[in-house]
Amino acid sequence: MMESETSAFESSETLAALVASTPLLEECWKVCGFADASVDSNFAVSRVGGTAYIGFSGVKLGAGVDESCRNLVPLPDDVFCTLSVDEADPVMVHAGLLHLFLSVYTDNLFRDQMVEIMSTSKSIVITGRSIGGAIASLLTLWLLCRLQTICSVICITFGSPMLGNESFSRAILQQRWAGYFFHVVSQHDIVPRLFFAPSCSFQFISEENKTQLFRVVLDSLGVVSKGDCKKSSFCPSGSYLFCTNKGAVCVDNGMLVIKLLYATLLNGSQSSSLEDHFGYADFIQKVQWQFIENRSFMGGNLPESSYEAGITLVLESLGIASHGLNSEDAKEALKKAKKLGRTRNLNSANLAIGLSKINPFRAQIEWYKASCDNSVDQLGYYDSFKQRGASKRDFKVNMNRIKLAQFWDSLIDKLEANELPYDFHKRAKWVNASQFYKLLVEPLDIAEYYRSGMQRVKGHYMQHGREKRYKIFDKWWKTENGTDPHITARSRFASSTQDSCFWAQVEEARDRLIKVRAEGDARNFINLLDDITKFDQYAKRLIENKEVSPDVLAKNSSYTKFIEEWKEFQSQLQLLQPQFPSIL
Repeated sequence: MMESETSAFESSETLAALVASTPLLEECWKVCGFADASVDSNFAVSRVGGTAYIGFSGVKLGAGVDESCRNLVPLPDDVFCTLSVDEADPVMVHAGLLHLFLSVYTDNLFRDQMVEIMSTSKSIVITGRSIGGAIASLLTLWLLCRLQTICSVICITFGSPMLGNESFSRAILQQRWAGYFFHVVSQHDIVPRLFFAPSCSFQFISEENKTQLFRVVLDSLGVVSKGDCKKSSFCPSGSYLFCTNKGAVCVDNGMLVIKLLYATLLNGSQSSSLEDHFGYADFIQKVQWQFIENRSFMGGNLPESSYEAGITLVLESLGIASHGLNSEDAKEALKKAKKLGRTRNLNSANLAIGLSKINPFRAQIEWYKASCDNSVDQLGYYDSFKQRGASKRDFKVNMNRIKLAQFWDSLIDKLEANELPYDFHKRAKWVNASQFYKLLVEPLDIAEYYRSGMQRVKGHYMQHGREKRYKIFDKWWKTENGTDPHITARSRFASSTQDSCFWAQVEEARDRLIKVRAEGDARNFINLLDDITKFDQYAKRLIENKEVSPDVLAKNSSYTKFIEEWKEFQSQLQLLQPQFPSIL
């Protein structure tokens, strides 16, 4: 059954038409030519009104690529801002391309030009062809990291190679910077696809090697297109404008970019893979007039579904016959990309509904905390739950703790499965909600851990028992609020202790007190004593700054017992001086 909703490709078509029907592409290509023709440098600057164009040569920079640097390396924090995602793989870029950028970045002539441009321009367009496009992308990234608020910036490249890994691509998305990068790719150009083949390099591009090059790249890209970016060291980032003799299509989904890179190259040949890399001037001209003129679908006969019309338009613009061998794969990729984008937003909306549904569980735990803190037994929140009995109230609170954990674990699973918006972890609603949950509920998790004796089986909570969700929430909070927990002075104690692992540290400190009494080795004795002293000082700072909940100071709390035990031990230290004369 055909879908009757609005075309999924309307926004992409609008973006492509906007760029292609203005002088932007033509001006960018022109300044790239100036850079190639320049005698003294590998870049050129042109001005149109209040806009400055900075173009990088693909010819001169290409000659300087060190092929021994084809490996991936981290972005230097002293040049760029720290980019990271919630993944094991760090943000990495092509070492040779990064080396080229740094050589340009440190050039005095370039620095002087940039200072002048940034002080006199309302907007900056950074462009480059081939390898120059990768340098343009790195310069744009540097501007976004360091000088984002000075002026507007956009990057437009022609036939640029891939720059970084999947973590790099995700970091760009999470920073909401994908819209600043616009990569023009002709139908069969081999260079944007080059790094998908592990054995290929820029030096491999030649007339003599074109047959072998085409086959190696096509085969490797075919493998990657059947999976995801993890099957390759490199991954697309930003928006891609695919140009053919029949039109252009704008795509910003990384998975779809890879599939279309493969599908369009499959229709090419060894000769076209090199010819297209040098033919962007023709493509730019054709794209411009084709977007200005009215185009028809299928000889003027529109399909009933705008969705199917969008499919037909995209395939037509890519040069893929709607009933050809590759059309079904291309159609399926387009449909999956559409569903993926829609699912992320729906998942986010559903999680918001889910959060409202679990709020009663959280509220019941808050009520339980207040009742524990005001109880006559003066145990406080943490110790009351740790020493709880079999009452209905205790059972219900424990079940609420488990239900909340299930909700937040399901959220983390969706985030790691790429089923949520890329900037989800930066949205204040979720950063604040996760922090509130962590401060309220993690003390209960710690209490359950020590109540059940898990420290004797696995080791202490901090090193061996803490759930992944809390570590992720720590990172979210620090990213958005910095590392200093004492942002403003408090006039009264916090509703929840601001270090959610405070009670785990209390348990460890009490355990060290037991061990230090029986320790016979001087070095181990001193190390244990030093650890206890550091925690004691840390806890006193938290109390002084009122960063703890009142239950910490309850008469019968674990912390109060620790203080009593610690004072008693300190009074006994003088008796141990003959055995360990160096400790006092």
